[in-house]
Amino acid sequence: MKKRTKIYISIAVIVLLVAGSSYVFRKQLAVMAFDMFLSKRVESSLQKAYQPLESKDNGPTKPAEPVVYQNKPFSVLLLGSDQRKDEPARSDTLIYAVVRPKDSKVLLISIPRDTYTEIIGKGKKDKITHAYAFGGQQMSKDTVEAFLNHDVDYYATINFQGLKDAVNALGGVELPIQKDIVNKGRDHEKFTVKANKPIYDGEEALNYVRYREDSDFNRTKRQQVFLDAVANRMLHLNQISKIPELLDIMGDNFQTDMQPKFIIDLAKQILTGSEAQITSYTIMGEGMKIDGIYYDKPIRKDVEKAKALIDNWENPDTPTDQLMLPNDTEEDAAK
Repeated sequence: MKKRTKIYISIAVIVLLVAGSSYVFRKQLAVMAFDMFLSKRVESSLQKAYQPLESKDNGPTKPAEPVVYQNKPFSVLLLGSDQRKDEPARSDTLIYAVVRPKDSKVLLISIPRDTYTEIIGKGKKDKITHAYAFGGQQMSKDTVEAFLNHDVDYYATINFQGLKDAVNALGGVELPIQKDIVNKGRDHEKFTVKANKPIYDGEEALNYVRYREDSDFNRTKRQQVFLDAVANRMLHLNQISKIPELLDIMGDNFQTDMQPKFIIDLAKQILTGSEAQITSYTIMGEGMKIDGIYYDKPIRKDVEKAKALIDNWENPDTPTDQLMLPNDTEEDAAK
């Protein structure tokens, strides 16, 4: 009896120690659990999404070797497709992201879909969203690189239809909707998204992103808010066990040229680091019509500001306290 009592006491002490330290080391414990139970399955699922692009010499682009700890900033072209069965594929969302893993900071440069620019490989100017329809991820990447005069290290394409199911799997997302959103145009899908709900399901969140009866700029802002809300929901520690389910849901709706191990190591690094901070900037445009078709003519100073932000954030020698913010000037950042 005494021996059994000692065993029970020992177990109780261990439980108390684990419980007491779990708050301090909750992130490390989460990563340990991920490595033990989920890592292999996640890597297998991500392998299905791995789609390297063709280089200009028609050979597959050789990806950089993944590293356990990512120090240098890198860029990702985020392409959000809202393709329906009866529509051609277009990238409704184009975001040039700069990720600084060491600082746990991300810069999002949004380019509205109607932005009028040279489509690289097509030999003409058009809406930047049409680059995806003409030549997929590669033409989108080439066009954005030319538009911003900066290389893109990686791309990631997400179809919002798949993201809708992922939102449901996460139990919904929080969205700052203060007024009912009603899509009622004659040529548009009819829907209403009610304001001031504590949580929104996948269909409501997708309609929030799809709403197009105000302006391309506002729609771009909603896309930023939506992606940020999904990211915050997924980063919650209690969602880790759902990662394999989410990857299964995404299925063919997610493609990237980031290697699976790179993504896994980066995710663990972000999880154990400080709370991620996202900074957003949108390139504004002036509406114009050519042959009866509406376009956004990008404002030159906004494009130059975007380039300056990217220069500043992609420089690994830029101290955290000297990272430019959208309202800063280059002189402000240098102080």
